[in-house]
Order: sequence, then structure tokens, then C-alpha cells
Amino acid sequence: MVTHFYIFRNSTVELFFSALNASYSGYNEISHIPDDADRYIWAYLPPVKTDIIKFVLEIETFAQQLQFVLSKIKPQKACYAFTMYNMYYLYHETGNYVINSAIEKYNDNLYALAHTHHHLKIIDFSHFCRHYPLQSLIDWKYYYLSQIQLNPKLSSDFHCWLQNEIDAIEGKRKKCLVLDLDNTLWGGILGEDGIEGIQIGNTYPGSAFLDFQNNLLELAKNGVLLTICSKNNEQDVLEAWEKNPFLQIRKEQLAAWRISWQNKAEMIVSLANELNIGLDSMVLIDDNPAERALVKQIYPLVEAPDFPKQPYLLPAFFEKICTNYFQSYKLTDEDKTQLEHYKANAERLSFQQSFVAFDDYLKSLHIELTIHTLNTINLPRIAQLTQKTNQFNLTTKRYTDEELQKFLVYCLDVKDKFGDNGITGVVIVSTDIKAEIAYIDNFLLSCRILGKQIETVFLKFVLNKLKVSGFSTIYASYIPTLKNAQVSDFYDSHGFKLDETDLNGTKHYRCSMQELDLTIPEIYKINTT
Repeated sequence: MVTHFYIFRNSTVELFFSALNASYSGYNEISHIPDDADRYIWAYLPPVKTDIIKFVLEIETFAQQLQFVLSKIKPQKACYAFTMYNMYYLYHETGNYVINSAIEKYNDNLYALAHTHHHLKIIDFSHFCRHYPLQSLIDWKYYYLSQIQLNPKLSSDFHCWLQNEIDAIEGKRKKCLVLDLDNTLWGGILGEDGIEGIQIGNTYPGSAFLDFQNNLLELAKNGVLLTICSKNNEQDVLEAWEKNPFLQIRKEQLAAWRISWQNKAEMIVSLANELNIGLDSMVLIDDNPAERALVKQIYPLVEAPDFPKQPYLLPAFFEKICTNYFQSYKLTDEDKTQLEHYKANAERLSFQQSFVAFDDYLKSLHIELTIHTLNTINLPRIAQLTQKTNQFNLTTKRYTDEELQKFLVYCLDVKDKFGDNGITGVVIVSTDIKAEIAYIDNFLLSCRILGKQIETVFLKFVLNKLKVSGFSTIYASYIPTLKNAQVSDFYDSHGFKLDETDLNGTKHYRCSMQELDLTIPEIYKINTT
């Protein structure tokens, strides 16, 4: 389903939102607020006025108008509001800060509104504007001909920037950085220059690589997995990690690594398999254009941006990869502990090898499931899971925080002897209590908790809850995608009856509560909140 945006504006902006399925208000028109829009955008730009008093008064009315609009928009629908950035400076009195103060006050009002209206998300317009000289932001020809305040030549750049901002709000970002070593994380070649000869430290060019590694570590703290994929002698690299004091990224900060003379494309697939993530979740950072071209040719789902030719360009490069691939509007607790989750999963896999009987392995894990209903604390994480979970996802429907609030939602927190995985499972249900019917709109789990029959326990728990609440018949669907074939028979294997398969391959199921075995094995400890 294509998302429909309704855009409130005070000037001509259609060119900049043409990539969206959008309709528009009249200039400064807020009397009509259509109910059929899926999202709303507040795209008010600062007025072009030479009278400072009129400028300030008009901006003040913009904030009041937005507050009115928010009161009329259903809280289940998101509204994205742009901050204001002064694109036209005309000062007769350089010590007069009235205009700047008015814009700052307007922006402060936006952030204050976002605290009280959780469906309001703020997009900082200055992040776009600051990449261009002030004089290039407005083309006066188009302003006078068509009331276009932002230069039309910037529309293509704006489309890319806006999509990145929307993806960040909706929790869509890559998961993993695949890092080369020589001339990427440090200057020089380890095998030729030696541990002390590679360039990293407090003087240029080593200082640029040092800052680059520290910046990458900040990404890791915010939930991005760091991995190494390098053609090198592994023992040389392990020794460098141990002996070179300037190296910031060492094996302790890595989710996994592949250091050998294998084909890089094969090593990347091996990393993806170990971490149980899709290739489309990975971004390769490599200074060698031939290696990047090879990976892109064989596995086009892997992003491989051009690497800068000079080390002093690394800060701008880092900003670019953050913006294009790893932005997040709001981080969850699970984001901040991703590395620990993946390391614990590796320990589980190793531990499993010591057991002959699978049931004995499950018992030894001491699995504890805590099942919550939707609340303000877990809402962002649940929305994030709907956006980025692809493999164990029965319908792959994506939801924002606001849209989830119209459903009955259960989420799952999984803990065992190796650690707490956090919220890693979601069941979304719509109900008709009069007809005693419930419909499982979606069922999804993070791949890192699969393989322990937790999905079966979670489903049975939810069905038990629905049965106690008076629902006698449950409907569900499986919508096929390129990535979720592993769950194509999930409902069949759990007692649901197939009603039909439509032309798109969607399978529609139903079940009677009376026909299901909803017994949960005692080896799973279950808590509820």
C-alpha cells in the first residue's frame, strides 16, 4: 500500500515532494484537514519579508496554526514538521537579533509540541540547508514567477535527503558495517609496513584514520554492528590489535570478522550467515574500487559507497554514510546493546554443540519469556521491529508508532543463561469482540531468537489470551516476499486451516480455538506485565 501524505505549506513546494504520493493545502490554509491521509507534513518556510515586525508576527502565527492542526489530526497518524531555517538575510542593523530569535523560538516551540504530541516528529531543515552556500538556497527568478522559496535545482538532493529522514523516523536503517583494514582503517599495508609502520596516531594522516575509527565506534554504541572483511594474514592482524596502542577498533568491538585471502564477496556472505542478517543490511567500506565493484556485481544488495581518495576527506565521508544508511530518529535500548546480543548468540551456538538431545539443550538454557502489551516504553521498539524484520515476518506490514496504537499488540522479551535479548518478538491483532473474531495482522520475531521453539510458545500464549477474552475464531495470513519463505508453512504447522491462496500467493487461514492444543512446555518460564 502506497502511503498518502498531506502537506501543509505556505509556498510552492510540489517539486520537492514529487517523489511522494502527496496532496497539498493552499498557502497558509489549515481549515481543511483530510482524514484519508496516512501521514501529514508541515512544510512551512520562513516568509520573505523586509519588515522585521511583520516577519516575527507571521512566524508566531505559524506555530499557533501547527498547534491547531495537531489537535485535529488523529493521534494514530504521524505528522512530520520541518524546523525553520532563515534562507534570506537582510540586516540594516547587524546587532539586531530579532529575526534569529524569532526563528529559534519557533523551532523551540516545535520541539515542545513534540513532547506533548507524540505523533509529531521533527525534521531539522538546517541539516539540509547547511550543505549549500546561502546565496544558492533561493533562486529569485522562480520565487517571483512561482512562489518557490527553495531553489528548484536542489530538488533532486532534497528528495534523497527527505527519504533518509523519513526512513530514520520509521526505523529503517542498515544493520552492519563491513570494514576493510589496509588504507581503510589505517594508512598503509600491514603486511608491508609492519605493526609500527601503519599510519594511525596523532599526526596526519594517521590522525584522520584515528578519528575515523573513533567515529565508527560511536556508531557501534548506537546499535550498528562492526565487522572486518580483509585480505590479510589473520595472525598479523591479531598481533596488531594487541600491540599497536593507537588502534581503537579491535576484536572486542567486532561482531565477527573474516581475515583471509578468500574472495571478498564470499567472505561477506559468510559474515551475513554467521550473524543471520540479510545482505541488504550490510554496507561495505573498502578503499579498493575493484573490490567494491566485485561485491556490487555479485551481490548488488550490499551497499558499497565510494571511499575518499584522501584521508582528510574521511570526516565528510563518515557523515555521508551515517546520513545515507544509519540514521535513527530515536534509539531503543536494544539498539544500544546489539553487539552483546550477537556475541551471546555465538556463545549459545557453541554451547549447543555439547548436547546430543535438543530438549536437553533447551532445558539447560533456562529460557525466560516476558510478554508485554503495548505501552509508551516499548512502542518505539515494536514499531522498529515491524520496519526492519524481514525473514521471520508473516506479512511484512510496516507500522509507525502511531499506527500501532489501533491494534492489540503483544511483544516478547527473551532472556536465558547467556543474557537478555530484549524485545525481539511481536504479535499484532485486530479484534471484533461482538463477532468473537480476532485477526492476526502480523507475527514476527528477530532472527537471533530463532531455533529454540520460542515462536510456538509465543503464539500459544497469545492464542490463550484471545481465547480467555472470548474470541472463538482466529484468522491469519501469510504474505510471501523475497525474504520470508522460511515461514510460508508456519500457520499450517500450528493447527490453522488454509482457506484459500489468492493470485498474489497470499495464504489465508482460520482456526477454531476448540481445535488447538495450547499447552506450553514447562521448560519455558513465562512472565507477564
